[in-house]
Amino acid sequence: MKILSTLLVLTVLALAFTSCKSTPTQKEASEYMDDSVITAKVKTAVLREPKLKVSEINVETHEGTVQLSGFVGNQECILLAGAVARDVEGVKLVTNSLLIK
Repeated sequence: MKILSTLLVLTVLALAFTSCKSTPTQKEASEYMDDSVITAKVKTAVLREPKLKVSEINVETHEGTVQLSGFVGNQECILLAGAVARDVEGVKLVTNSLLIK
C-alpha cells in the first residue's frame, strides 16, 4: 500500500512538471516580453534617426526576427532602417520589406 501511494505521488508530480513545459506552438511569457521589448527598441531607434519617419515604418518581431514593412522615400531610407534595426540588442535577423513610395 505504501509503495502504491508513493508511486501515485511520483506520477502526479511528474505530470505536473511536464505539463508546465511550453510546446512548440506555445510561447512562454518571457518570449512575448522579449519580442515586444525588441519591437519597442527598434521603433525608438527609428524615431531617433532623423532621416527616417517612424510613421512610415511598421515593425513586428517574432522570436527575435524583426520584420520591417511600409513605404519610405528612397533606397537610402530602406538600407538605413535595416541597419538601425540590426544594431538593436536582441535582434537576431532583420527581414526588410520596405518599399519606395
